[in-house]
This record gives sequence, structure tokens and C-alpha cells, in this order.
Amino acid sequence: MTDRRPELPAIEVSAEVAAEAGMPDDLDANVLGPYEVPDPARRRRAGFVYLGAAALTAIGMALGLPAGMWVIVAVFLAIGVYHFLAGAHLAVGDTDALNIANAAMDFPVGHASAVLGFDGLLARPTWNVLVFSADEPPTQRGLVRVDGRSGDVVETYTEPVPPAEQDKTADL
Repeated sequence: MTDRRPELPAIEVSAEVAAEAGMPDDLDANVLGPYEVPDPARRRRAGFVYLGAAALTAIGMALGLPAGMWVIVAVFLAIGVYHFLAGAHLAVGDTDALNIANAAMDFPVGHASAVLGFDGLLARPTWNVLVFSADEPPTQRGLVRVDGRSGDVVETYTEPVPPAEQDKTADL
């Protein structure tokens, strides 16, 4: 995988500048440290809870609860199994998704942003990466969807940035 993105300085705010500007602690990376996207596989913990509830309800029925509680057992089982199936491990991190999106574009990428979404009934993790060309102001933009489990590019979309929008960004 080749990296066509020119080296840009990272956006960093020193602790002194953050303190001087009165940056709240919940926005200050010097206090919080780097952000890490939680792994959707945590859903499996909820699956254990539902399966445990199904087992406890079944035991309760054996001890004298009404027979209609089988419906509750079935619902708990269904929800628990769904949580196990939908708890896919996120193998591709945000930085990897940005690099994959960069390589998928036919123009040098400047600014980019990634957000994690979920596709389909089983909530497959998918990174949606918005990219802009490296020229100033950007003349191209695109969306790259990267599978969060395999790292495969699901789909891409590119378009030129309309001149009216280029003028707005040039004024900033």
C-alpha cells in the first residue's frame, strides 16, 4: 500500500496553550490521551447477560413459574444470539481506515475524516471516510467505505468540489 498523502503537520495543542486558552479537560488530548474507538465485540457481553436471563427463567419455570414464561425464554435466547452474531470484532482501526481510503483515491489526499458506522441486520462495522484533495482549496472530494473487519474497500464515490464551495473555503 503506497501512501500518496503528503506529510502534513499533526494538529497539536501544547499543554501551555490549552491551559492559557482555558480548554476544558474533556476536550484536551493532553489530559485525556488519544481516543480509541471501542470494539463492537463488547456486544457479546450483553449476549451473555441475555443467555443467563434465559437460563434463570428456565430454571424458574422448573421451580414453578407459569408455563407461559417459555415465551420470555425464547425472547431472551433470540436477543442473546443476536448480540453474539452482531458482536463482530473491529480489526481495522481509524488510522488504518484512513490509510486504506488514501490508497483507494486517484488523487493525493489532504484532509480526511473517518467515522464508524454499522451496515445490515448483523451490524457489520464499516468505516466511512470523507477525503479531500491535497490542493488548496480542495478541488476533489470523496467518500470511501472500508469494511471494519477485513479492511476491504466496500465502495468509493468521488466528485469535484463545485467552484462556489471552493471560493468559500478559500476565504477561510
